[in-house]
Amino acid sequence: MKQTLRFDQISCRLQVEGLPDVSAGQGSDAIGIVTGWNLQWAGRPELEGKKEHLQALMQAVLPYARLLLSDAPRLQHSLDQSVQVTPAGPGVHRLTLRSSQPDTPALEVSLDDAELADLVRVLDQLRLEPRLQLQLELPAAQPLRGRQLQARIPKRQRLAAPVAALLVLGVSTAASLLLPAPKLVNVEATTSKPTPRR
Repeated sequence: MKQTLRFDQISCRLQVEGLPDVSAGQGSDAIGIVTGWNLQWAGRPELEGKKEHLQALMQAVLPYARLLLSDAPRLQHSLDQSVQVTPAGPGVHRLTLRSSQPDTPALEVSLDDAELADLVRVLDQLRLEPRLQLQLELPAAQPLRGRQLQARIPKRQRLAAPVAALLVLGVSTAASLLLPAPKLVNVEATTSKPTPRR
């Protein structure tokens, strides 16, 4: 018996249809085999496809959202390169979907922060839905690299330590130059000659 999962947000609606995998002992309300899905956006063309296309969308969008929350957004794409998300300006994100059909141009969609947040919410709701009982190949969450963390620290704060070190070095060098040079002592004149024994 076909099951339908529906997830609604303000700007989009995700609907996934499928069947329980009876060979895996799944209940009648579970979805173990995805037969199709569609994503409806306000004022945009509807997306639809198979399990692989839905998985590719999640592989690109969810890691991109994690980087965006860490203030280090950069281009993210699915494993098969069919979906990619990239920053397109302040508060704007470009979602590119490449069709597996030949001679079909790629679809580009510009999303603002609110629309991207709605898309992430419906994908997260699907990922966490207990009735969806199939293995999704999603990339593991990766920590930020050192360079990405460094870019988040303000330039003034990053330069404070080296500037302070140079200042201390300059002050200590100037202080050592102002000190008078030590007087040279004639060692021969100050040492007493031993008296000869008789």
